Amino acid sequence: MAKALFLDRDGTIIIDKVYLADPAGVELIPGAAESLRQARAQGYLLFLFTNQSGIGRGYHTLEATHRVNARMEEMLGLPAPAFAEICIAPEGPDQPAVYRKPSPRFIQEMVARFALDPRACWMVGDSAADVGAALAAGIPAAAVRTGKIDPQLIPAVASGQVPVFNDLADFTRSCLNSPK
Repeated sequence: MAKALFLDRDGTIIIDKVYLADPAGVELIPGAAESLRQARAQGYLLFLFTNQSGIGRGYHTLEATHRVNARMEEMLGLPAPAFAEICIAPEGPDQPAVYRKPSPRFIQEMVARFALDPRACWMVGDSAADVGAALAAGIPAAAVRTGKIDPQLIPAVASGQVPVFNDLADFTRSCLNSPK
């Protein structure tokens, strides 16, 4: 069975600029590109899992989000495709959630489609929704401090159920080379 990283975009791979619709605004978080290169070199499949409520709220379009993602992938410099699959959840918080985190649906579908071992997968993100999606899907979660909120405000982090890392590079150093 395969292993994978499910990754939030804003606040995990790129700096969270809230409703980012202009590819010129993409800024990688330091160490993110090298962390993803290392993960792939260790055989991890990469999945991008991003809530983009700006689409559902009418602030920008799905096409703008695709352009932002394309710029991010270009800056990451990974062999194409950088991600095995990308899930853009366009729902706003007041709309019925299909893929919007904390829904585990995308993770569950990818575990089945790619024959992933849930014990060999991680969801890495900066929000309670990221952690919630992982836990609901039955995979380990990790929180990073590179987002806009203090991870200690996430109940599963505060209780010690979910580890927290300074950034994606810290997570990679700490978790990908050691057994869970």
